Amino acid sequence: MRDVGTRVAAVFGDPISHSLSPVMHNAAYGALKLKGVYLPFRVSPSELPTAVRAIRALGMVGANVTLPHKFEAARLVDKLGPHARFLGAVNCIVNRPQGLLGDNTDARGLDLDLKQLGLSLKRKSVLVVGAGGGGAAALLAVLKLGAGRVTVVNRTHERAVALARRFARAKVETLKLDALRDPAFMGEQGLVINATSVNTTNQSFPPMAYAATAEDCFFYDLSYAAKPTVFLRPALKLGRRCADGLGMLLYQGALAFELFNKVQAPVDVMRRALYQAAGRPILP
Repeated sequence: MRDVGTRVAAVFGDPISHSLSPVMHNAAYGALKLKGVYLPFRVSPSELPTAVRAIRALGMVGANVTLPHKFEAARLVDKLGPHARFLGAVNCIVNRPQGLLGDNTDARGLDLDLKQLGLSLKRKSVLVVGAGGGGAAALLAVLKLGAGRVTVVNRTHERAVALARRFARAKVETLKLDALRDPAFMGEQGLVINATSVNTTNQSFPPMAYAATAEDCFFYDLSYAAKPTVFLRPALKLGRRCADGLGMLLYQGALAFELFNKVQAPVDVMRRALYQAAGRPILP
């Protein structure tokens, strides 16, 4: 990697104009007085191989990768970290002397955010809705936190079964989508995670027996938006504790910053910048 004095990092996605990652990364560079910049680049699927090669050619410290590129990026790097290899997806490409390392900080970001929210999952039942890359990252996180019974529900049941097989040692269960309407099943859940793309589309969330959940059941959406997501709205009306993926974005971004720059990320600075940009109150 060339040393030209300025650390250049980026995020590749399509679309990308909505991304808040540059705000928090650039705030971190400023707080640490590091000469660096983090830039958003709209990269189409056909342009991704060229963009990934540019990381090395331009001497960048690395790049984050967001939708729709996470799976394809895993095939374009020289080496995969353990999480990226297991998930088959990359959200962070690090430029190292030996080549491009593909990593995935999503599961670790969710893990840290759930801890920050004060959630204890020991022996609790957890439901993950969605069997894509987000669902896989969610399973990694909740199993690490000691969840008890873990169930995956997906619109296409075969995909849920395929995902569960990757976690065979942890005995992840699968159910069909109509399980969401089962009051008895929903009443057992301590945490419900939405790992689908519903909130990034115009779809409505599948019918769910929200009212049957326990008063201390927590609802977490991997997506984030200016207003409560369609998944979270019914839970909020019932007074259930809820969070969206803004905290996960913060922590996966802080982990990426550390991989890129080999320094500890100023998480509080990044949180303030991110939450201000999102129009959120900054909690103590």
